[in-house]
Amino acid sequence: MKGCFSKLGCVDIPVEHLRTLAAAVDAGTLDRAAAQLGITPSAVSQRIRVIEQRVGRVVLRRTKPVTATPAGEPLVRLARQLDLLEHETRSALGDDGGPAHVPLAVNADSLITWFLPALAAVTDMQDVTFELHREDQERTAQLLAAGTVMAAVTSQREAVPGCVSSPLGRMRYTAVATRAFADRWFPDGVDRAGLEAAPRVDFDRHDTLQSSFARRHGARREPPRHIISASAEFAEAITLGLGWGMLLPGQFDAGVADGSLTILTADTVEVPLYWQRWNLSSGLLDTVTDAVRRIAAASPVLV
Repeated sequence: MKGCFSKLGCVDIPVEHLRTLAAAVDAGTLDRAAAQLGITPSAVSQRIRVIEQRVGRVVLRRTKPVTATPAGEPLVRLARQLDLLEHETRSALGDDGGPAHVPLAVNADSLITWFLPALAAVTDMQDVTFELHREDQERTAQLLAAGTVMAAVTSQREAVPGCVSSPLGRMRYTAVATRAFADRWFPDGVDRAGLEAAPRVDFDRHDTLQSSFARRHGARREPPRHIISASAEFAEAITLGLGWGMLLPGQFDAGVADGSLTILTADTVEVPLYWQRWNLSSGLLDTVTDAVRRIAAASPVLV
C-alpha cells in the first residue's frame, strides 16, 4: 500500500509488513509472531527492517517483550485499521470472514457498572467479538495511542492523534467507611490527622481517587493503604472495614440505609469520562460508539 506520513514524506510500505509489525507487538517475540504468520523469524525481522529503512526510524524495541516505539505505534494502529476496513469490505461483498474482532480499553468501574450492556446491544446487531483491556481511566488513552485498541473510555479530554473524542458524563465518587471504622479513626469528623493515619483502600498503585480526596481535606502524608485490584472486592473490603475508600452510587446505598456504612463527608470527587475512537469511517465503530453513548446517557452512575 502507499501511505503518507507527516514529516516523513510519502513512503511505500507493503500491507503484509505492517501486519507483521502488529503481529510482533501482539505476540511479544519475533519467534511467536513468525509461528502465527507461518513464516520464519528471519522473515519477520527482515520485514520490520524494511519498514525502518523506509520510514527512517526504529519502529520496534527489541526487548522482552518487543514493543512498538513512538514511531511504530501509528504504524501498528494503521495495520489494525486496515484489517478492520478489509473485514467490513469483505462483509459488504458477501464474503463471510467470521466475526469482526474489536479490542477496547475501559476503566474497571465503568466495566462493572454500565459498559457491558453497550457491548451486548452491539452483538444483537453485528457479528462481532470484543477484547476488553481493563485499565485505569487515566491510562486507557495510552492503549489507544499505541494501537492496542480501537476505542477507549478515558478521562483524557484531548483526542489522541488520529482519534476523535466525545464526552460521556462524570462518575461521582463518595468517601465511605464502616460506622465502626469512622468512629475509630474520625471520631470528630474527617480531618488531616485522621486521613494521614487511617488505612485506606486503593484499587491499584495508580489509583489517585482517595489521595485526591485526602489532599483536598488537608492531608499531606500517605497513610497505610490496602491495594485491591478488583472492583467488587474493592467495595467489599471497604464494607468489611479494612479501610475507607471512594465508592459509586449503588455500591454503598444499602449499607448507609441499614447503618453499617457511613458517608464521611458530603463533598464528592467527580471524574469526567470521554469516549475516544479511531477517526475512521467504519460502520462497526459507529455502531459501537452509538451504543456506548446511548447506554452511558441512560446510566444513573454517570451524571
